[in-house]
Amino acid sequence: SAIACRVSSIAFASAIACRVCISCGVGDKIGVHFLFLPELAQESNPSDNARASTIFLNKSQTDVREKRRSNYLSNHHTSPGLSKKYSSCSTIFLDDSTVSLPNLKSTVKCVTLAIYYHIKNRDSNRSLDIFDEKIHPLTREKVPEDYYSVDPEHKLIYRFVRTLFSSAQLTAECAIVTLVYLERLLTYAEMDICPCNWKRIVLGAILLASKVWDDQAVWNVDYCQILKDITVEDMNEMERHFLELLQFNINVPASVYAKYYFDLRSLADDNNLNFPLEPLDNQRATKLEAISRLCEDRYKDLGKVTIRRSLSADNLVGVRTTHAVLS
Repeated sequence: SAIACRVSSIAFASAIACRVCISCGVGDKIGVHFLFLPELAQESNPSDNARASTIFLNKSQTDVREKRRSNYLSNHHTSPGLSKKYSSCSTIFLDDSTVSLPNLKSTVKCVTLAIYYHIKNRDSNRSLDIFDEKIHPLTREKVPEDYYSVDPEHKLIYRFVRTLFSSAQLTAECAIVTLVYLERLLTYAEMDICPCNWKRIVLGAILLASKVWDDQAVWNVDYCQILKDITVEDMNEMERHFLELLQFNINVPASVYAKYYFDLRSLADDNNLNFPLEPLDNQRATKLEAISRLCEDRYKDLGKVTIRRSLSADNLVGVRTTHAVLS
């Protein structure tokens, strides 16, 4: 019943019922498997295919190359200092962020930096009225005349997203899924994220990601308590348009999620956004060893199951093992 309520809150049960079937697997919060393929070729879309390169990482490469060139020239005139912590024989530094449990603050910083590069290096200014902040303002304050031409700084984007995440108590995984939905929207709808629409696009992606990913979803009326001047009707209409532009494809495969996580780590490394490092102590070393042993046991069990299935399929009696001869 909880899953049914979640889906109905996302998009009008009558529209979704004919498109999705819901299942919960081991370790999955909600698995949404779609019965149709979008008209757009998914092979070239990074939000659908793990082999396709993420858009934000490609857009950031121009700035990254310029930064590396300037750092290279400056290091020839001044002696560079150590800005990063490096492991040695006596001390090993590890961060507390993993693909299954990312660091919230660092992940939000990386996601907002990806949005910043999307806006700064956009191809054009293609937009839709539903996301235009001058037509649908988020505040009662008058939108400045140069709002369309001035790109927001990374600090402004981070402050906006951080306020939503802290107020709604959203997770770091939700931030990664938000970026997946954002790039999927830009690809499916063939539009750009620009100064006039970035807030509403980000808000719509966060709204959808929180309902799909988090166990305790934040309702639209809750966001109206965070953004005081927006109405529930406006939130509902924006959510409906967002889903229609996504062609109701809210599925995020594990491979796509992992790709976005590691590309965000690469983006952080290119822009000197270091994840918090701490020395490896005895307690963390013991915990890592226990996790490693658990994973080894799981792989051994999977190997046994695979052998049994192959025996039954091939109708074999036993397994013959031979010793390798090295010369």
